[in-house]
Amino acid sequence: MTLPPEDRSRRQFLSALAAAGFAAAVQPVCADTILTPTDGLDAGMDRVAANDGFLPVYRAVPQGRKNLPLILVVQEIFGLHEHIKDICRRLARLGYCAIAPDLYYRQGDATKVSDIPTLLKTIVAFVPDEQVLRDLDTVVRWAQGSGYYDGHRLGITGFCWGGRITWMYCGHNPQVRAGVAWYGKLEGEETAMTPQHPINIADSLQVPVLGLYGGQDAGIPQDSLGRMRSRLASAHSQSEIVIYPDAPHAFNADYRPSYRKAAAEDGWRRMREWFSVHGVNV
Repeated sequence: MTLPPEDRSRRQFLSALAAAGFAAAVQPVCADTILTPTDGLDAGMDRVAANDGFLPVYRAVPQGRKNLPLILVVQEIFGLHEHIKDICRRLARLGYCAIAPDLYYRQGDATKVSDIPTLLKTIVAFVPDEQVLRDLDTVVRWAQGSGYYDGHRLGITGFCWGGRITWMYCGHNPQVRAGVAWYGKLEGEETAMTPQHPINIADSLQVPVLGLYGGQDAGIPQDSLGRMRSRLASAHSQSEIVIYPDAPHAFNADYRPSYRKAAAEDGWRRMREWFSVHGVNV
């Protein structure tokens, strides 16, 4: 079907707008990408003092508001790019303080790498879990010291690489009230960089985590999800795993062909309810 000239122009405009700020490894960006405006928000980049420099973070809060519930937003494998910033803006519009740190900044700018194998080999392979968990702790302290965060209602959500980190941070910081992990790997090789994985901490996990997964995710097998469910059932965190049978990996990534609108919207609804039920309420 040939689109009318005005429709083609609009799609070309949206496509060009969407591509700005997205990781090089995910180009081209879909024309129907969700772009959340900043009006009514205090949104932009900040620098947070860490023990070895300054950690870049993207922060979005309702304009003029302080002492809010805080949601840490953990990046995909592609780094802190426009989609993750947009997730922060969506959460801010709900009344949260949402902060996404650049957790690769010491290793390099993931958004400039044009293919996934190079990204994995040159940046991701050199990012230790210990560093990531420490940086998230630093962001929490900074948010509270800046007055954005009330010090009590703390949640975390993450996608892909960040989904795994969400599980790990909930095992690391007992102050977290709830986590929502979107299609994060549960098992893997134990290395100096990744000495444990979510499956290893499931028995001892105290923070309730909601895991959102695709039944057609080629990188996270169904038997892995089954093993995680069994471990969680014998523990006391009240964590749950929801599987969308027809969804692939990255089904919430609206800027990519993997996006599945129905699963993404249901997952977003479940995330909001999960945070509210577990005390990360607005």
